[in-house]
Amino acid sequence: MEANGSESEPSDLDLIRRDLVKVTAATCGALAAGGFLPGAADPAAARDADAPATPFSVVLRVNGTEHQLALDPRTTLLDALREQMGLTGTKKGCGLGQCGACTVLVDGKRVKSCLWLAALAEGREISTIEGLAQGDRLHPLQVAFIERDAFQCGYCTSGQIMAGVACIAEGHAGSLQEIRDWMSGNLCRCGAYDHIVVAIQDAARALRPVREG
Repeated sequence: MEANGSESEPSDLDLIRRDLVKVTAATCGALAAGGFLPGAADPAAARDADAPATPFSVVLRVNGTEHQLALDPRTTLLDALREQMGLTGTKKGCGLGQCGACTVLVDGKRVKSCLWLAALAEGREISTIEGLAQGDRLHPLQVAFIERDAFQCGYCTSGQIMAGVACIAEGHAGSLQEIRDWMSGNLCRCGAYDHIVVAIQDAARALRPVREG
């Protein structure tokens, strides 16, 4: 209050606070009306969202072979590989794209297959650990993993190898530190990182004459 008893003028901070309260109230009301807030959705709509979707046809080319599949549109590439095609070498880890166990190559680039919808991979070339060897001839990185004992429990191994193949192809295997940096998205619960890094460096050296030629 002022000395003469009249109410003081509102400060700029008071006006900002009032505007913020008004905007927040209006936004929450709109979200609730539209069913976007938790608990605000129509129960019938929620049941519909959980119901199986109508399958659709998709053709996935994996390791050079085309597979005609009927999938729920929400099916991830990871689940399509494991559950529909029986390619269980690609592992299901965190399901959040953080551990890298599900890494595959799509058009030569590494992707976390748990984050990709299978439908988005149609028309692309998908490579998994099952297609890396040529018959009985292992890929140089597979050989290096064996020689360097770069796996223990083996759960992360397929994702590590696929990411390592991409790391080499991308030209990011020039030093041990560079390999560590570019492989940081693949986690090993056993802590075999030093063996993995050295194995990738060995494979990069083995493949260098091929790439340069």
